[in-house]
Amino acid sequence: MTSTTDYRDILRRWWGYADFRGIQLDIIRSIGAGRDTLGLMPTGGGKSLTFQVPALAMEGTCLVVTPLVALMKDQVAHLHRRGIKATAIHNGLPREEIIARLENCIYGGVKFLYVSPERLGSDLFQAKLRHMHICFITVDEAHCISQWGYDFRPAYLDIVGLRRLLPGTPVLALTATATPAVVDDIQDRLGFAEKNVFRMSFERANLVYVVRQAEDKSAAMLHILNAVAGSAIVYTRSRRDTYDTARWLRQQGISALDYHAGLTSIDKDLRQRAWQEGEARVMVATNAFGMGIDKADVRLVIHTDPPDSVEAYFQEAGRAGRDGQTAYAVLLTHRGDVRRLRRRVADAYPPKDFVRRVYDELAYYFQLAVGAGRGVTYEFNVDTFCRNFHHNAVQVVSALQLLSRAGYIDYRDEDDSTSRVYFFTTRDELYALPSPRPEDEAVLSALLRTYGGLFSDYVAIEEKRLALAAGLTPQQVYDTLKRLTHRRVLHYIPRRRIPRVAYLRDRIDGDRVVLSPEVYERRREQYVDRIEAMLRYMSDDRHCRSRQLLAYFGETDAAACRRCDVCRRRHPSHLAEGDFEALADALRRLVADGQPHRADEIDFCGLPEAAVKAAFSYMVNENLIRITPEGFVEVSEALDK
Repeated sequence: MTSTTDYRDILRRWWGYADFRGIQLDIIRSIGAGRDTLGLMPTGGGKSLTFQVPALAMEGTCLVVTPLVALMKDQVAHLHRRGIKATAIHNGLPREEIIARLENCIYGGVKFLYVSPERLGSDLFQAKLRHMHICFITVDEAHCISQWGYDFRPAYLDIVGLRRLLPGTPVLALTATATPAVVDDIQDRLGFAEKNVFRMSFERANLVYVVRQAEDKSAAMLHILNAVAGSAIVYTRSRRDTYDTARWLRQQGISALDYHAGLTSIDKDLRQRAWQEGEARVMVATNAFGMGIDKADVRLVIHTDPPDSVEAYFQEAGRAGRDGQTAYAVLLTHRGDVRRLRRRVADAYPPKDFVRRVYDELAYYFQLAVGAGRGVTYEFNVDTFCRNFHHNAVQVVSALQLLSRAGYIDYRDEDDSTSRVYFFTTRDELYALPSPRPEDEAVLSALLRTYGGLFSDYVAIEEKRLALAAGLTPQQVYDTLKRLTHRRVLHYIPRRRIPRVAYLRDRIDGDRVVLSPEVYERRREQYVDRIEAMLRYMSDDRHCRSRQLLAYFGETDAAACRRCDVCRRRHPSHLAEGDFEALADALRRLVADGQPHRADEIDFCGLPEAAVKAAFSYMVNENLIRITPEGFVEVSEALDK
């Protein structure tokens, strides 16, 4: 077994850190000893080190399951810069490249293999996996495996199948957002040999939470951005809002970019890099942006629309202040938000008859007969479908997701097609091009060196790979390929998102579609509960914001933060609300042992003596505490309310 000293040596050698933080070492020792382990760590808590360090101390490859391609690429790039062999398998790769990367894991000493959960069920992946030496499996964003969680993804259920392929291989599950019910469910669904959880408090002492009522959210957002310097993220609900908000901010003199799931991979990479490197101050984004973003100095996260769960809000807000310096998480609210948030329930769970109708209309759209379709995959244009059948797109997507959970279809709206190139010219004509630019020659030369068959058919390409071969940036490669397309030298089709529908069983009549309580009623109830929890957070201006969030995740004994909008409001005792709560907590702790205590034993929480005396007078007058003739302090139940 690897010693603590050895783990610290690895940390110093590869990362340059003197020691571990929080529960990192506890998690590392546990997985290093071969125990199934669940680690609960807040955003910025250093989750990646808990699997990277022990993997470097062990023989074999660490298999890392993570949901976002951007996260995989980012972590692989970081490991490469440190001289550590790592690779990733995702949908954007040609089959030949996938095979090469998997075989490198078998023969080439690759230490980390990153995969998406959707990849786990592939016959090719499983066949190659059997020949790999996997030291342990890491499941990132592990809450996605739980149907009690806010971001359940059915593909995560395939992970437990890996345990049958790799008997005796331990699992390390990691997440930054899990309620007590989700914690238990993660361990059950991953087949833990025994319960084994390491918890780090989710408290972010440097993060100031604020909820602000705003009739004009744009004006409030601009005021906050002008008041708080530094890098910022603004979360909006829709793709259109990201574009409109970013454009409006630029008109106000604030550099801003928009980001959403509909952008090409190149656009996402370029915008993310520009923001991370400080070329743009504000990223205006949907919830597609943020997971795995390694930018520690974000000073401000603003939500112009409330997310539909406390988990989502906590994770997105937690992207501020990862460097430990003061940062702000501001939620802007409006009277109409309550109505709009509750309306999302109807959008996410349309009536069952509507879901069955969409199932039938899907078959009409694909011209699929009853009794046929099993195993067939179709490209699917949601907008065209909705125009043909006069439906709302949001409800249609929700219906498709419900049909997927029920096992009738597999609907995916996040598959990336690969970019493709086909040469219109012959090889001889290519060499005789008039007035080629230097970048034209560089890209054409890189294409011919890197790929074959370009003159006979469309060939899948990767712009980043071409950029490396040509000595250009991905944007220059993209611009050059577009220009060569306009000149009719070649035809370049950039990668784009293509939603797909796969039939998991033969088509039946819609009236026979069964949506069980586990698929519909119970999940709808959970969704309603999450919406109502978010509404309570928005409206509760009596309890510390940080305390509310931590209580949601099971930390019921947290102290008031003394910094949020609630804590800074003036209490009737003339203290700030948070200071009063801190003093009340000190009193409760003092008398918790049931023994008599004098007033001079109380922790004054760093408050001036005069302020504490005034607060004590208020508490006595309000019958919150009583001072006995002997000078002992008695606390009433009313102080807990």
